Amino acid sequence: MSCRAAPWGRPSAPRSRPFPASARLRGPFGGLNAWKNPILKNSFGLPAMFGLPSGLFRCMASSGSGDGGFSRPQSIDEAPMPLYSWPDKKRPRVCILGGGFGGLYTALRLESLVWPGNNKPQVMLVDQSDRFVFKPMLYELLSGEVDVWEIAPYFTELLKNTSVQFVKDSVKLLRPSDHLRREPGVSCTGGVVHLESGTVVEYDWLVLALGAEAKIDVVPGSAEYALPFTTLEHALKVESELKMLERRRFGKKSPPIQVAIVGLGYSGVELAATISERLKNTGTVKAINFQTTICPNAPPGNREAALKVLESQNIQLFLGYSVNCIREVYASEDSGSMVADAKVGGDDKKLVLELQAAQRGLQSQVLEADLVLWTVGSQSQILRLQPPDAPYVIPLNGRGQVETEETLQVKGHPRTFAIGDSAALRDPSGKFLPANAQVAFQQADFAGWNLWAAINDRPLLPFRFQNLGEMMTLGRNDAAITANFIEGLTLEGPVGHAARKLVYCLRMPTDEHRVKVGVSWLAKGAVDSLASLQTAVSNIIAGS
Repeated sequence: MSCRAAPWGRPSAPRSRPFPASARLRGPFGGLNAWKNPILKNSFGLPAMFGLPSGLFRCMASSGSGDGGFSRPQSIDEAPMPLYSWPDKKRPRVCILGGGFGGLYTALRLESLVWPGNNKPQVMLVDQSDRFVFKPMLYELLSGEVDVWEIAPYFTELLKNTSVQFVKDSVKLLRPSDHLRREPGVSCTGGVVHLESGTVVEYDWLVLALGAEAKIDVVPGSAEYALPFTTLEHALKVESELKMLERRRFGKKSPPIQVAIVGLGYSGVELAATISERLKNTGTVKAINFQTTICPNAPPGNREAALKVLESQNIQLFLGYSVNCIREVYASEDSGSMVADAKVGGDDKKLVLELQAAQRGLQSQVLEADLVLWTVGSQSQILRLQPPDAPYVIPLNGRGQVETEETLQVKGHPRTFAIGDSAALRDPSGKFLPANAQVAFQQADFAGWNLWAAINDRPLLPFRFQNLGEMMTLGRNDAAITANFIEGLTLEGPVGHAARKLVYCLRMPTDEHRVKVGVSWLAKGAVDSLASLQTAVSNIIAGS
């Protein structure tokens, strides 16, 4: 995972506004929450507190084919949809969906730009979590190198000195209207977003930065028994499972802990190295990969460094295999027998992975594991957010990613931008850009600038990705960095580890958080160095 230096500064800005009084939730219909907005009228022309403006219906009126339509309540008994009330009725409204690297950094980029006149937009950032997660460092949670607050700060903390409004919610439905033909003189919005809470957000500009979800239901048993590793919740769940396994075997003559990892791309390799180092002699890591090599798309220097670490640790590599199914069995401590799908009181649960040879000359395998981690496969969220009456209103490719122009605008939707894992962009050679933090960083920079240009009627810039290299962690004091601008250079071991942490510290979202994390890591490094010195002195004294 590679990064580049932050291309933006962030001058001080007014503190973020709380939800406007006109947008506070009420419950006039029992358990129904609604947004108070006395200026809206319902579909019957009667004064009402809820509904959507008639101009929006004119703009999004359904044609005969239903393309871009918006269904209005059919009867007075139907629950009205609460409409979010933006603080300013005149300034542009930008809605950013997804608070990952693409979404959050786009919001901060918009905040850092200089806006002429009264054109500075109102920015809303929507995410289902209340924390931003620096995903490349989730592995350090398992090794104990970082604390949660360092790599997963709250959005409210990061945005407290900005005018960006954060809303914790999930996206339910997208209804863009910027693809519809506009009547002369009629002012139309970019569309609306339906949130899971029932709130409807009307916007002028939209940024799709929802990322991708782990695709776990791949083979029989994978959804039930395997754990993904893509979010903070996943990392905390894996940490909890490892602690439970460690406590269960503490002080006992029990079989070693067995962890199976499916997939040996960057995520699988980093997990295997981290967990193997943590378990040491108390456990074994079994890593399975469909291809006969690890990290096939990584630079040769990173791949060689990773393979060296994996072979030196207690990691069993099963290359050229695919998982056929995962099932649960119960092993009797007395007899050692394995009973499938039969719960016996007091027996230990085990998972069995049936491996099928994906390459010639290999035999099928059956592996046992206490914990299975799944690191292959992902799926876009955009497909399930399409309107049911216009399922193809947002153009998607075969992978479920949004088709975009070079300017990051969605094809056919001039007021909608897509970045990160949500977007389908290719490099000059025609290959899809990798789904990593480096790409999202750079796209956020361009998306912020192009939003500024579009709002101020300036030319938009085509996005050009610059591959600056790749990084990976290989343990508490080991990493590999290959810089693309210095051919053949790969930093390994403690030097690579220190360089990686330095780069990621510089890539933290805000200056304030960057300083806090830097001071914390320096303090921890000093403590670790002192502990290592004490251990070395003790060994010298004991040996003399």
